[in-house]
Amino acid sequence: MNEWTSYQLQDFIPFTAEVYFRLLERMSETFWPLHLLTLALGVATLVLALRHRTRIACLLPAPLWAFVAVAFFIQRYAELNWAGGYVGYAFIAQAMLLVVMALTGWGIDKASRRTSLPVVMGTAITLFGLIIMPLMAPLSGGSWYQAEVFGIHANPTAVTTLGLVLIMLRGFALWIAVIIPALWLVVSGLTLQVLDSSGATVLFAVLAIALVGLVWKSIESRR
Repeated sequence: MNEWTSYQLQDFIPFTAEVYFRLLERMSETFWPLHLLTLALGVATLVLALRHRTRIACLLPAPLWAFVAVAFFIQRYAELNWAGGYVGYAFIAQAMLLVVMALTGWGIDKASRRTSLPVVMGTAITLFGLIIMPLMAPLSGGSWYQAEVFGIHANPTAVTTLGLVLIMLRGFALWIAVIIPALWLVVSGLTLQVLDSSGATVLFAVLAIALVGLVWKSIESRR
């Protein structure tokens, strides 16, 4: 017991900040200009969600979650951390969940209004993941290749999806759909905190806002 209590969070992060951000650069260098397609899919998904074309809006992000699972986690992140492969399988599970929701209509919110607070918050989170997150690294002095992009890197994929499901889903299905994105953002936030990156604060802030939106929408759904 005393042996376990002697561990600190940084003992579970077997890489440095330089190695981690180099991983992000490798993803961008390898797959550019695929970024343009994934961003276009993200924008299209947001438009469809706001227009209540929810089933196809659930389907579009699914292949991107599978792509990040394989290309980012299983093929690359797992080289730095043995747990990367397991996270990749969790991302594949999220992709499958989105497909199931698209095919069955489970949890689809057909009554959401664009002016309701959860939908406004979901839209803001989605736009943050699509537009602001790719700009954070360059604006803070990093390389453009360190820019994290929806459908290419894990963090903006999770953030954007959190926003989208807040718009599209309701009830128990909504809470199920946020588990994997939210858990990854917790893990990533703690990792960035150990690496002394300001990105940790950003991820925790997004999680807090999303949680408020989830609770608010749950209350609305019961009325």
